[in-house]
Amino acid sequence: MSPTPQSPRPAEPREAPLARLFGFRTRLYLTWALMLALCVAFFLTFDLKFSIIQEKLPFLLGLQLAPNGFLQGAALTLFVCVCSIFASLALGFATALARLSSSAVAFGIASFYASFFRGTPLLIQIMLIYLGLPQLGVVPGAITAGVIALSLNYGAYLSEIFRAGIIGVPKGQHEASLALGLKPAVIFWRVTLPQAMRTIIPPSANQFISMLKDSSLISVMGVWEVMFLAQSYGRSSYRYIEMLTTAAVIYWLLSIGLELLQARLERHYGKAYLNAR
Repeated sequence: MSPTPQSPRPAEPREAPLARLFGFRTRLYLTWALMLALCVAFFLTFDLKFSIIQEKLPFLLGLQLAPNGFLQGAALTLFVCVCSIFASLALGFATALARLSSSAVAFGIASFYASFFRGTPLLIQIMLIYLGLPQLGVVPGAITAGVIALSLNYGAYLSEIFRAGIIGVPKGQHEASLALGLKPAVIFWRVTLPQAMRTIIPPSANQFISMLKDSSLISVMGVWEVMFLAQSYGRSSYRYIEMLTTAAVIYWLLSIGLELLQARLERHYGKAYLNAR
Protein backbone atom coordinates (compact mmCIF):
# COMPACT_ATOMS: atom_id res chain seq x y z
CA MET A 1 0.00 0.00 0.00
CA SER A 2 1.56 3.23 -1.14
CA PRO A 3 1.70 6.10 1.34
CA THR A 4 -0.85 8.84 0.87
CA PRO A 5 0.86 11.85 -0.68
CA GLN A 6 0.77 14.86 1.57
CA SER A 7 -0.51 18.13 0.17
CA PRO A 8 2.15 20.82 0.04
CA ARG A 9 2.03 23.33 2.86
CA PRO A 10 1.02 26.81 1.75
CA ALA A 11 3.88 29.22 1.68
CA GLU A 12 3.89 31.70 4.52
CA PRO A 13 3.38 35.29 3.42
CA ARG A 14 6.64 37.16 3.27
CA GLU A 15 6.91 40.39 5.18
CA ALA A 16 7.70 43.52 3.29
CA PRO A 17 11.20 44.90 3.83
CA LEU A 18 9.76 47.93 5.64
CA ALA A 19 7.78 45.67 7.99
CA ARG A 20 10.93 43.73 8.89
CA LEU A 21 12.87 46.92 9.49
CA PHE A 22 10.28 48.81 11.56
CA GLY A 23 7.60 47.69 13.97
CA PHE A 24 3.89 48.42 13.53
CA ARG A 25 3.88 51.38 15.88
CA THR A 26 6.89 52.95 14.16
CA ARG A 27 5.26 52.54 10.75
CA LEU A 28 2.07 54.06 12.15
CA TYR A 29 3.90 57.14 13.42
CA LEU A 30 5.74 57.50 10.13
CA THR A 31 2.44 57.35 8.23
CA TRP A 32 0.92 60.01 10.48
CA ALA A 33 4.00 62.19 10.06
CA LEU A 34 3.77 61.86 6.28
CA MET A 35 0.05 62.72 6.23
CA LEU A 36 0.66 65.70 8.52
CA ALA A 37 3.48 66.91 6.27
CA LEU A 38 1.17 66.69 3.26
CA CYS A 39 -1.50 68.73 5.08
CA VAL A 40 1.05 71.37 6.06
CA ALA A 41 2.36 71.52 2.50
CA PHE A 42 -1.20 71.97 1.22
CA PHE A 43 -1.95 74.88 3.55
CA LEU A 44 1.40 76.49 2.80
CA THR A 45 0.26 76.88 -0.78
CA PHE A 46 -2.16 79.53 0.52
CA ASP A 47 -1.10 83.10 1.10
CA LEU A 48 -1.11 82.73 4.89
CA LYS A 49 -0.17 85.57 7.18
CA PHE A 50 1.35 83.86 10.22
CA SER A 51 1.73 87.09 12.16
CA ILE A 52 -2.04 87.38 12.63
CA ILE A 53 -2.19 83.75 13.78
CA GLN A 54 0.52 84.42 16.33
CA GLU A 55 -1.30 87.55 17.49
CA LYS A 56 -4.74 85.95 17.91
CA LEU A 57 -3.71 82.46 19.04
CA PRO A 58 -3.66 83.28 22.81
CA PHE A 59 -7.25 84.51 22.55
CA LEU A 60 -8.37 81.47 20.55
CA LEU A 61 -6.76 79.14 23.08
CA GLY A 62 -8.38 81.01 25.96
CA LEU A 63 -5.10 81.93 27.63
CA GLN A 64 -6.59 85.35 28.34
CA LEU A 65 -9.99 86.14 29.82
CA ALA A 66 -12.78 87.70 27.80
CA PRO A 67 -13.67 91.38 28.32
CA ASN A 68 -16.48 90.29 30.67
CA GLY A 69 -13.94 88.52 32.90
CA PHE A 70 -15.05 84.99 31.96
CA LEU A 71 -13.43 82.30 29.83
CA GLN A 72 -13.14 82.52 26.07
CA GLY A 73 -11.83 80.48 23.16
CA ALA A 74 -10.85 76.85 23.68
CA ALA A 75 -11.08 77.21 27.46
CA LEU A 76 -14.74 78.19 27.17
CA THR A 77 -15.36 75.40 24.66
CA LEU A 78 -13.96 72.86 27.12
CA PHE A 79 -16.01 74.35 29.96
CA VAL A 80 -19.23 74.09 27.95
CA CYS A 81 -18.41 70.54 26.84
CA VAL A 82 -17.52 69.28 30.32
CA CYS A 83 -20.75 70.68 31.79
CA SER A 84 -22.77 69.24 28.91
CA ILE A 85 -21.08 65.83 29.16
CA PHE A 86 -21.97 65.35 32.82
CA ALA A 87 -25.51 66.64 32.33
CA SER A 88 -26.11 64.51 29.23
CA LEU A 89 -24.75 61.41 30.97
CA ALA A 90 -27.18 61.84 33.86
CA LEU A 91 -30.06 62.62 31.51
CA GLY A 92 -29.25 59.78 29.12
CA PHE A 93 -28.93 57.25 31.95
CA ALA A 94 -32.25 58.31 33.51
CA THR A 95 -33.96 58.18 30.12
CA ALA A 96 -32.57 54.72 29.42
CA LEU A 97 -33.88 53.43 32.75
CA ALA A 98 -37.29 54.95 31.98
CA ARG A 99 -37.34 53.24 28.59
CA LEU A 100 -36.49 49.93 30.24
CA SER A 101 -39.12 50.29 32.97
CA SER A 102 -42.54 48.66 32.94
CA SER A 103 -44.27 52.00 33.49
CA ALA A 104 -46.13 53.13 30.38
CA VAL A 105 -46.00 56.77 31.51
CA ALA A 106 -42.23 56.73 32.11
CA PHE A 107 -41.64 54.91 28.82
CA GLY A 108 -43.88 57.33 26.94
CA ILE A 109 -42.19 60.45 28.32
CA ALA A 110 -38.70 59.04 27.71
CA SER A 111 -39.43 57.81 24.19
CA PHE A 112 -41.10 61.13 23.23
CA TYR A 113 -38.12 63.10 24.54
CA ALA A 114 -35.60 60.89 22.73
CA SER A 115 -37.59 61.01 19.49
CA PHE A 116 -37.94 64.80 19.50
CA PHE A 117 -34.34 65.68 20.30
CA ARG A 118 -32.91 63.07 17.94
CA GLY A 119 -35.26 64.09 15.16
CA THR A 120 -34.74 67.86 15.14
CA PRO A 121 -31.58 69.84 14.26
CA LEU A 122 -29.39 70.93 17.15
CA LEU A 123 -29.24 74.50 15.84
CA ILE A 124 -33.03 74.81 16.03
CA GLN A 125 -32.98 73.40 19.57
CA ILE A 126 -30.38 75.98 20.61
CA MET A 127 -32.44 78.85 19.24
CA LEU A 128 -35.71 77.54 20.70
CA ILE A 129 -34.16 77.30 24.16
CA TYR A 130 -32.40 80.65 23.93
CA LEU A 131 -35.39 82.53 22.50
CA GLY A 132 -38.25 80.40 23.85
CA LEU A 133 -37.47 80.16 27.56
CA PRO A 134 -37.76 83.95 28.05
CA GLN A 135 -41.39 83.59 26.90
CA LEU A 136 -41.93 81.44 30.00
CA GLY A 137 -40.25 83.94 32.30
CA VAL A 138 -36.91 82.12 32.36
CA VAL A 139 -34.05 84.13 30.89
CA PRO A 140 -30.93 81.95 30.54
CA GLY A 141 -27.59 83.34 29.52
CA ALA A 142 -26.13 82.33 26.19
CA ILE A 143 -23.69 79.88 27.79
CA THR A 144 -26.42 78.34 29.96
CA ALA A 145 -28.72 77.97 26.96
CA GLY A 146 -25.92 76.29 25.02
CA VAL A 147 -25.23 73.82 27.82
CA ILE A 148 -28.95 73.01 28.15
CA ALA A 149 -29.33 72.44 24.41
CA LEU A 150 -26.23 70.26 24.11
CA SER A 151 -27.22 68.26 27.19
CA LEU A 152 -30.77 67.62 25.98
CA ASN A 153 -29.65 66.73 22.47
CA TYR A 154 -26.86 64.34 23.40
CA GLY A 155 -28.77 62.96 26.37
CA ALA A 156 -31.29 61.61 23.85
CA TYR A 157 -28.55 59.85 21.87
CA LEU A 158 -26.82 58.55 24.99
CA SER A 159 -30.09 57.09 26.27
CA GLU A 160 -30.16 54.71 23.32
CA ILE A 161 -26.51 53.79 23.89
CA PHE A 162 -27.15 53.06 27.57
CA ARG A 163 -30.30 51.08 26.78
CA ALA A 164 -28.57 48.96 24.14
CA GLY A 165 -25.61 48.30 26.44
CA ILE A 166 -27.81 47.23 29.35
CA ILE A 167 -30.04 44.88 27.36
CA GLY A 168 -26.93 43.47 25.67
CA VAL A 169 -25.78 41.81 28.91
CA PRO A 170 -26.78 38.10 28.79
CA LYS A 171 -29.90 37.31 30.82
CA GLY A 172 -28.09 34.39 32.37
CA GLN A 173 -26.05 36.85 34.44
CA HIS A 174 -29.22 38.23 36.00
CA GLU A 175 -30.71 34.80 36.59
CA ALA A 176 -27.52 33.49 38.19
CA SER A 177 -27.38 36.52 40.49
CA LEU A 178 -30.99 35.97 41.54
CA ALA A 179 -30.15 32.35 42.31
CA LEU A 180 -27.41 33.60 44.64
CA GLY A 181 -29.96 35.67 46.53
CA LEU A 182 -28.89 39.11 45.34
CA LYS A 183 -31.43 41.91 45.22
CA PRO A 184 -32.38 43.42 41.83
CA ALA A 185 -30.80 46.78 42.66
CA VAL A 186 -27.53 45.10 43.66
CA ILE A 187 -27.61 42.98 40.51
CA PHE A 188 -28.00 46.05 38.32
CA TRP A 189 -25.24 48.13 39.93
CA ARG A 190 -22.74 45.34 40.64
CA VAL A 191 -23.33 42.86 37.81
CA THR A 192 -25.24 44.28 34.84
CA LEU A 193 -23.93 47.84 34.58
CA PRO A 194 -20.18 47.03 34.90
CA GLN A 195 -20.48 44.53 32.04
CA ALA A 196 -22.54 46.96 29.96
CA MET A 197 -19.84 49.61 30.26
CA ARG A 198 -17.63 47.70 27.81
CA THR A 199 -20.14 48.35 25.04
CA ILE A 200 -21.31 51.75 26.31
CA ILE A 201 -17.95 53.56 26.43
CA PRO A 202 -16.89 53.47 22.72
CA PRO A 203 -20.08 54.97 21.23
CA SER A 204 -20.45 57.37 24.16
CA ALA A 205 -16.95 58.73 23.64
CA ASN A 206 -17.74 59.19 19.95
CA GLN A 207 -20.78 61.24 20.95
CA PHE A 208 -18.61 63.44 23.18
CA ILE A 209 -16.23 64.10 20.28
CA SER A 210 -19.23 65.09 18.17
CA MET A 211 -20.42 67.32 21.01
CA LEU A 212 -17.06 69.06 21.07
CA LYS A 213 -17.45 69.99 17.42
CA ASP A 214 -21.15 70.81 17.69
CA SER A 215 -20.38 73.25 20.49
CA SER A 216 -19.33 75.61 17.71
CA LEU A 217 -23.05 76.10 16.99
CA ILE A 218 -23.52 78.11 20.17
CA SER A 219 -21.50 80.84 18.47
CA VAL A 220 -24.81 81.97 16.92
CA MET A 221 -25.75 83.31 20.37
CA GLY A 222 -22.56 85.34 20.65
CA VAL A 223 -20.73 82.96 22.98
CA TRP A 224 -17.01 83.73 22.83
CA GLU A 225 -15.87 80.21 22.03
CA VAL A 226 -13.39 79.14 19.35
CA MET A 227 -15.65 79.44 16.32
CA PHE A 228 -17.09 82.81 17.34
CA LEU A 229 -13.64 84.30 17.87
CA ALA A 230 -12.32 82.84 14.61
CA GLN A 231 -15.18 84.40 12.67
CA SER A 232 -14.85 87.73 14.47
CA TYR A 233 -11.10 87.97 13.93
CA GLY A 234 -11.53 86.87 10.32
CA ARG A 235 -14.03 89.64 9.64
CA SER A 236 -11.99 92.34 11.33
CA SER A 237 -8.71 91.40 9.62
CA TYR A 238 -10.06 90.00 6.34
CA ARG A 239 -7.92 86.90 7.00
CA TYR A 240 -10.60 84.19 7.18
CA ILE A 241 -8.39 81.31 6.04
CA GLU A 242 -5.84 81.88 8.80
CA MET A 243 -8.47 82.08 11.54
CA LEU A 244 -10.60 79.18 10.34
CA THR A 245 -7.54 76.98 9.83
CA THR A 246 -6.34 77.77 13.35
CA ALA A 247 -9.79 76.98 14.74
CA ALA A 248 -9.82 73.66 12.87
CA VAL A 249 -6.44 72.69 14.34
CA ILE A 250 -7.64 73.57 17.85
CA TYR A 251 -10.77 71.42 17.49
CA TRP A 252 -8.66 68.60 16.07
CA LEU A 253 -6.21 68.66 18.98
CA LEU A 254 -9.07 68.68 21.49
CA SER A 255 -10.64 65.71 19.69
CA ILE A 256 -7.35 63.81 19.82
CA GLY A 257 -7.28 64.37 23.58
CA LEU A 258 -10.76 62.84 23.88
CA GLU A 259 -9.71 59.92 21.68
CA LEU A 260 -6.76 59.18 23.96
CA LEU A 261 -9.06 59.30 26.99
CA GLN A 262 -11.48 56.96 25.23
CA ALA A 263 -8.70 54.46 24.49
CA ARG A 264 -7.59 54.53 28.11
CA LEU A 265 -11.11 53.86 29.39
CA GLU A 266 -11.59 51.04 26.90
CA ARG A 267 -8.37 49.38 28.04
CA HIS A 268 -9.39 49.77 31.68
CA TYR A 269 -12.82 48.16 31.34
CA GLY A 270 -11.57 45.58 28.86
CA LYS A 271 -8.82 44.53 31.28
CA ALA A 272 -11.32 44.31 34.12
CA TYR A 273 -13.56 42.07 31.99
CA LEU A 274 -10.69 39.76 31.07
CA ASN A 275 -9.62 39.50 34.70
CA ALA A 276 -13.18 38.68 35.71
CA ARG A 277 -13.23 35.83 33.19
